[in-house]
Amino acid sequence: MQQPKHTILVIDDDIDFAQQLQISLKAAGFGVRIAFGEQEAEQALREGRPDLVISDLMMEHMDGGFVLCHRIKQQDPTIPVILTTAVTSATGMRFDTISADERAWVKADAILAKPVRFEQIIREIRRLLPEA
Repeated sequence: MQQPKHTILVIDDDIDFAQQLQISLKAAGFGVRIAFGEQEAEQALREGRPDLVISDLMMEHMDGGFVLCHRIKQQDPTIPVILTTAVTSATGMRFDTISADERAWVKADAILAKPVRFEQIIREIRRLLPEA
């Protein structure tokens, strides 16, 4: 069995979503670590540098994903971060990373609205990790 070229850290308090994403990413050839919430994510980040992070926006705290994204980028600005969120469908509020102003405060490299299709996630991973 071939070693995965890239390791992705999936952070989400929705266990079903995280495990489903883990299975799909492993099948696509990625190494995957899971953190079920903000505290586990902090520990996982201390244990080793992922090549990319996929994080939910709202976990224990409403802005947990934003805070984690800021911390990740402070520690290592080269780690790409994809935020996933159901906030748009729940509230109508929309976040994006299209403009420089949005990227400056959001810090994420991409934001995907849940429900997100696996093809969308793979497309963003390949954009952010071109050698993937």
